Amino acid sequence: MAARVMILNGPNLNLLGVREPHIYGTTTLEEIEASCRAFAETIGAEVACHQSNHEGVLVDWIQAARDQADAIVINPAGFSYTSHAIYDALKIFDGPIIELHISNIHAREEFKRHSKISAAATAVICGLGAYGYIVALQSATQMLGALPEGLQTDLPAGPH
Repeated sequence: MAARVMILNGPNLNLLGVREPHIYGTTTLEEIEASCRAFAETIGAEVACHQSNHEGVLVDWIQAARDQADAIVINPAGFSYTSHAIYDALKIFDGPIIELHISNIHAREEFKRHSKISAAATAVICGLGAYGYIVALQSATQMLGALPEGLQTDLPAGPH
């Protein structure tokens, strides 16, 4: 059975490509979603992509993911620093949750260096630009044990 990954994007990410390109790059959200769909097809996963500027809509999708997805990749954007509701909804989800940020939030303004969402996440990816979405999708699929054999690589843990 194919891994089902829900990719959620928060406020203002619908303006990727034109919003602060010196920070977020020139790749649009539509281009990111197309790349994710193509990569998902390559690895035999199913992906559903959603974006909203509204906190409650994101909470509704997270709740729906309990039945519709095996993993969540979420770029909460501005809600990273404010949303207890998104945090609470993620805590109810049983599968892997990967929090994603296009920029390196740790090198940004002080208030952007602490995400409330991280405490509910299995992993956090930041600073890889738009490519972070592909890394997150691959990582979520790997966490589910659903990567194709050709991509599944066992890495040694710790020093030898």
